[in-house]
Amino acid sequence: MTLPIRIVLWSSLLGIAVLPLALVVSLGFGANHLPLLLDGGIVQAAVNSVTTSFAAAVGAVVIGTMMAFLLDRTDLAGRRPLKLLLLTPLFVPPFIGAIAWTGLVTRGGLIDRTVGFAPWDFYGFSGVAFLLTLHSYPVAYFVVAAALRRIPADLVEAARMGGATPLRTQLDVTLPLIRPAIAAAFTLTFVSSIGDFGIPIIVGVPGGLDTLSTMVYRYLESGTVDSPLQVVSQIGIILLVLGVIGTILDRRISKRVVEFGGSGREFDPMSLGRSRAGVSAVAWVFGLVTTVAPLAGLVVRSLLPAPGVPLTFETMTLDNYQRVLSSAQTINGATNSVVLSIGAGVLCGILGLAVGLFTTRLARADREPMLLTVLLPQAVPGLVIATGWLILGRYTGLYNTGWVILGAYVTAFAAIVVQTVRGPLAGMHSSMEEAARIGGAGPFRAHLDTSVRLALPAAGIGAIMVAVTAVRELTLSVLLVSPGTQTLGVVIFQYQRAGDVNASSALSVILMLVGLVVLAVFGSRFTRSDSETGKLNV
Repeated sequence: MTLPIRIVLWSSLLGIAVLPLALVVSLGFGANHLPLLLDGGIVQAAVNSVTTSFAAAVGAVVIGTMMAFLLDRTDLAGRRPLKLLLLTPLFVPPFIGAIAWTGLVTRGGLIDRTVGFAPWDFYGFSGVAFLLTLHSYPVAYFVVAAALRRIPADLVEAARMGGATPLRTQLDVTLPLIRPAIAAAFTLTFVSSIGDFGIPIIVGVPGGLDTLSTMVYRYLESGTVDSPLQVVSQIGIILLVLGVIGTILDRRISKRVVEFGGSGREFDPMSLGRSRAGVSAVAWVFGLVTTVAPLAGLVVRSLLPAPGVPLTFETMTLDNYQRVLSSAQTINGATNSVVLSIGAGVLCGILGLAVGLFTTRLARADREPMLLTVLLPQAVPGLVIATGWLILGRYTGLYNTGWVILGAYVTAFAAIVVQTVRGPLAGMHSSMEEAARIGGAGPFRAHLDTSVRLALPAAGIGAIMVAVTAVRELTLSVLLVSPGTQTLGVVIFQYQRAGDVNASSALSVILMLVGLVVLAVFGSRFTRSDSETGKLNV
């Protein structure tokens, strides 16, 4: 019974995860467009992508590591609410974060209107690196925090008994033990930043900063080159190689993680002493500035009738909200986003649960290849996946339909459900399945009635997370949309690109508030980190 299902599962994985990427590679090697790309500035774009991503990865690791120590190892004031506040960027789409920050610090933004000058020339390298850091440090936190929880309290207590101060203990004992996790966090954030599109297109391009992802969009949208799919496929190969290298490094680093035995007791929070008030104040100010301040800038811009108009009680208006909410473009985008995100959640839930079952409870020689196949798209920038489905749509007749967007969502997000269900499935004792077999159930029916049924809540959580992620997505959709298939993220992006920043801000406020509500309702469930892998369970 399991063999036919295994064949169907492998066929689905190859069609969803492997075929789009293989098409990018094959089409990219089909011709030589290197001279065109060199003239178009691909070398500088690659340098910009690498340098901004490197700066963001360094910043994310520094902030994430400090967060892990302060939130998980000290008596910092208000640690639990502060953790949710600091993790907010994880639930805000990067392109909306970019729109929010431009409404805060640039000319005509909230600070400029309040104090009379814009504090930061935000467009260009500095703004891109800052925003990539801001949206990457929560991932670094999860990886480092999981490594901290694996260190037994006995080691720290032994150092303290030997006369080491709390700070010296953290520097001499804890920090060396979590270096592999810090390196893994750096690799993960670097790879994710390389493929980001929303931040560079909104903050980088206006400042003259072109990246590999914005080059892909420029060549596809401009219509200035012959065979644009071949051209962007060659850029996609570069992004794909960078992603695969990052994945290989991450897996090699993860093998260096030291496993400990120990008492399993939780750490007593380290006292910050007299510095507790000051450190807590700095942490809370950082959390409020990075969360509330850009939202305030976004709200102010959304309440203005036009750019440049001063904000007063007389000029304040809700017309932008009324305009975007009643717009046929917005209604169509919201409808498409809801339908596609629900479809992606259901399909990813089914596929992820099946992969989780076959790679944990029904282990065979193909367990690792199956798992790597479904996880591969996580290491691939979204624009490469979108390009693959763009090519596949041309070959299959699905071009300019919502099906290619749905397929790209499943490719990109199926791993979310797999990571969510593998923990519960791996932790189930085999005695339940053995009892079902004794009761007369066949091998597959025994797993269906025990493991699958108990893993359904986890699969449901993963499916919800897929839907929440997909409904706010831009990078995949922006290359695949056609008239009538615009998603909500693309609608906001189109408002922004058309110069209607007040409308884009209004719609962004609504979407950002939805993300904050999701964080408040599901934050504790979605922000667990896996004690075995150190990876985020989302």
